Amino acid sequence: MEKIVLIDCEDSAGLIYKISKIFFENGLNIEKNDEFVEKEKNRFFMRTEISGEADFDLVEKLLRRDLPKDANLRIVEKNKKKKMLLFATKESHCLGDILIRYHSGEMDADILGVVANHDTLRPLVEKFELPFYHLPAEGISREEHEAKVIELAKSLSPDLLVLAKYMRILTPNFVSHFEGKIVNIHHSFLPAFIGANPYKQAYERGVKIIGATAHFVNNNLDEGPIIAQDIVKVDHSYGWEEMRNLGRDVEKIVLAKAIKLALEERIFVYDNKTVIF
Repeated sequence: MEKIVLIDCEDSAGLIYKISKIFFENGLNIEKNDEFVEKEKNRFFMRTEISGEADFDLVEKLLRRDLPKDANLRIVEKNKKKKMLLFATKESHCLGDILIRYHSGEMDADILGVVANHDTLRPLVEKFELPFYHLPAEGISREEHEAKVIELAKSLSPDLLVLAKYMRILTPNFVSHFEGKIVNIHHSFLPAFIGANPYKQAYERGVKIIGATAHFVNNNLDEGPIIAQDIVKVDHSYGWEEMRNLGRDVEKIVLAKAIKLALEERIFVYDNKTVIF
């Protein structure tokens, strides 16, 4: 049996020895190990892949006994597929990329379906034989619409919610139901270029790079812990449409990378930052 052990706690001498000793004494083999100490906060992070047969309830009990009192500890199955629920509005580039990766076996997850506030992307989703949940927002309050989305999402019990260009601002109430489980993608021009056409604004300003950022969603708009980022260079010869097309390419690549990191349990969140192994 293969497991992933995730630990973050106050750093102290001998932690790796204590943890490794417990694995060894319970017949477990370390297949891969990563650790990091954040010096300013004296915080220790460790991600370990282990294999072997053991009483994992006992292993967890022994680890908690020897770790600092403030330790966060999780032991998860390495090869268990996570359930993922996708959210979209009208733009297809990020959603389409995820569906293609899923269909080709590149994205190791179970996609529960796609939730959208417009019906535009239904034909795309149905090509992949996945459920499409159309929850229109017209004619009802934000709170009423969000309550319907929360009810649907909770009924499906996703491990991860992915906003693939879902153009709705989530309230603190929504976030509180899925804390640490919501991944979003946006262009890196925020907050400098906001509104309906940020790429045109960027063109008019003469930007020299185009980027995208994937992050966890929290109660501060577009300020959640950053998971992945990337850029491409542009110059004066690029029109805003070319910038937009390049930006979309970067967005889908960055979002796919962030999803993969989340599915593989490689992300620690601490103080609105991430440690990624």
